[in-house]
Amino acid sequence: MVRDTALSASGLLQDEMFGPGVKPYQPEAIWDVVGLPGGDTRNYVQSEGKDLYRRSLYTFWKRMAPPPNLEAFNAPSREVCTVRRERTNTPLQALVTLNDPQFVEAARNLAQLALQKGKSDPVATLDVIARRTLGRTLSDAEQAVLLDSQQAFAEHYAAHADDATALLAVGASAVDESISAASLAAWTMVCNQVLNLDELLNK
Repeated sequence: MVRDTALSASGLLQDEMFGPGVKPYQPEAIWDVVGLPGGDTRNYVQSEGKDLYRRSLYTFWKRMAPPPNLEAFNAPSREVCTVRRERTNTPLQALVTLNDPQFVEAARNLAQLALQKGKSDPVATLDVIARRTLGRTLSDAEQAVLLDSQQAFAEHYAAHADDATALLAVGASAVDESISAASLAAWTMVCNQVLNLDELLNK
């Protein structure tokens, strides 16, 4: 649900139903230790195109090596019926939502969408982000915090072009070349912050 929310807010989520399991981003060589020689799941082959953005329900699950990002959120092993999930909150979960390629890419796409709809006006851009993620407008205090954040990020990426390039390279979706790299990187980080708010993740 957490991953799907980020994908939906960013406009990446594919709502196509049914079909075989898909293989979204996972660490390299994730199945090397548990893959059987000659087995049809010996190597993890990442999906491409729209299959990268299908609902998490369709994620292919190898029992001996479950998807790490789902395991971080204490997903059940699926060996027995689970009526109620455990409620947990750990630093590892925050590291997933802050750094996992799927979440970083979702933040970039949300930033692109917000900049396009907000006509590059910072206040209007923030409003698009807030409505797509929180379903509400921001208070003046919240707006001020995020605008300060955006300014600090913009200054950093203007002075460190390589950092902006590396951030925007995360994920397989296309980068909007009409937006300057420094600006898009800065807004990506703002979106990343918003996507990690307690209000969005837990309520």
